[in-house]
Amino acid sequence: MWHSPANRWVRPCEHSRARPAGEGAILSTCNRTEIYCADGDPAQALEWLARYHDLPADVIRPHAYTLPRAEAVRHAFRVASGLDSMVLGEPQILGQMKEAVRAAAEVGSMGATLSRLFQRSFAVAKDVRTQTSVGANVVSMAAASVKLALRIFPTLTDRRILFIGAGEMIDLCATHFAAQSPAAMTVANRTLERAEALGRRIEAGTMELRDLPERLHEYDVVISCTASTLPIVGKGTMERVIRARRHRPVVMVDLAVPRDIEAQVADLDDVFLFTLDDLSRLVEAGADARRSAVTEAEAIIDTQVGQFLSWMAGRDTVPLIRDLRERGEAVRRSELDRAMRALAHGDDPQQVLEALSRGLTNKFLHAPTQALSEARGEEVSSIQEMLARLYRLRSNR
Repeated sequence: MWHSPANRWVRPCEHSRARPAGEGAILSTCNRTEIYCADGDPAQALEWLARYHDLPADVIRPHAYTLPRAEAVRHAFRVASGLDSMVLGEPQILGQMKEAVRAAAEVGSMGATLSRLFQRSFAVAKDVRTQTSVGANVVSMAAASVKLALRIFPTLTDRRILFIGAGEMIDLCATHFAAQSPAAMTVANRTLERAEALGRRIEAGTMELRDLPERLHEYDVVISCTASTLPIVGKGTMERVIRARRHRPVVMVDLAVPRDIEAQVADLDDVFLFTLDDLSRLVEAGADARRSAVTEAEAIIDTQVGQFLSWMAGRDTVPLIRDLRERGEAVRRSELDRAMRALAHGDDPQQVLEALSRGLTNKFLHAPTQALSEARGEEVSSIQEMLARLYRLRSNR
């Protein structure tokens, strides 16, 4: 699903030619969609995503942007370290990034560059968490949902919990609520198969979303997070629910964007409605200490970015080094073959060796001396300086 405007298009290196990416990985969570590419044109990644979701590219383009090489590497390190998360320092994103890497590896889209990028990202995240307090006392959105419910109910052991949706956030919330040993849990989803998969894991019942109006009154705590573009629970529905519950209180936590529960529901007596804003304020507790550690974390990341870029720069020269060595090997073989033929004809070995060494010297020096003799203007001094550096000459005059 496309979530704007929090999405980011990230690729570790730029390329001028419009062609498909040689390496790619997709990180998609509840509030971000990022495409990491080691090569290719980001415009084509945008076109691909638009086609995949059957959307015009112009709809997506205003909400997408590209981070080039250094910025993309830094971004990946920050994401893995929890510095770019809604909850500063939360560790969940690291697991999601590892899952994205596993998925990319399974389809064969991971190569040397992205493998190195993500492995370094994981290592940087470990350094940040062990050397700073960025990850200290983190309260996740899922854990915050439980805390909000416990503000109204002293315990959840005698309460019935309803989860609306079966996505990643609901999965996390269900895990936290299950740890409270509630009296019963139910998962409601538009697709019953997904609800059943989650229900089996947390030992919860299931129902289809269309049954919600008739059964909503059965539950004391309702957690909702779906991809619906319109509210699923309205004020009128909740008025009937409160009457059916004989005004027993109900806690509702709306984690969806856009909202699953109409804002007017909060005006009803006996309904305690919490939204993402309420959860955000709760997770901010203890954030000041974590923020003070961000500077330390950024320093660790900056150092690692420099090292990774140096590695990438070294990889950029590999093709040239390979071509240079192949050219040198071709020259060596050519001169050696000539020398062997001369020896086979009975030529004087000393003269053959002399000719071999002279031939190698002339051929290896031909290209640089020709470039120097053909240079004009400012190019002359540039080539002179380069040759002096390459051959370690004391003078370039």
